[in-house]
Amino acid sequence: MFRLIVLVLIGLFILLQLQLWTGEGGRQEVATLNEAVERQRLENESLEERNQALEAEVVDLKEGESAIEERARAELGMIRPGETFYRVVDGQRVPAPPEDQPR
Repeated sequence: MFRLIVLVLIGLFILLQLQLWTGEGGRQEVATLNEAVERQRLENESLEERNQALEAEVVDLKEGESAIEERARAELGMIRPGETFYRVVDGQRVPAPPEDQPR
């Protein structure tokens, strides 16, 4: 009788260990979930930084003319009255017109 109880307890112990290591909510699943949480935390940090930069840009656009002017110059190619626009082309050569055509 004692031997039967010991065998049942050993079998139950093995079953519980298998459940702990491989079953639902086991160590593997917990490790996988911890990795997913860490990846999400890193993504959230990068999105938070992006949100802060966008918020600063919105505040700058609402309160300051310099940001609006900078954006108009960079994105729309606008210049102030009286300014001269120069385009600097680096490392490219403009081909010469063909010699046989009249000028």
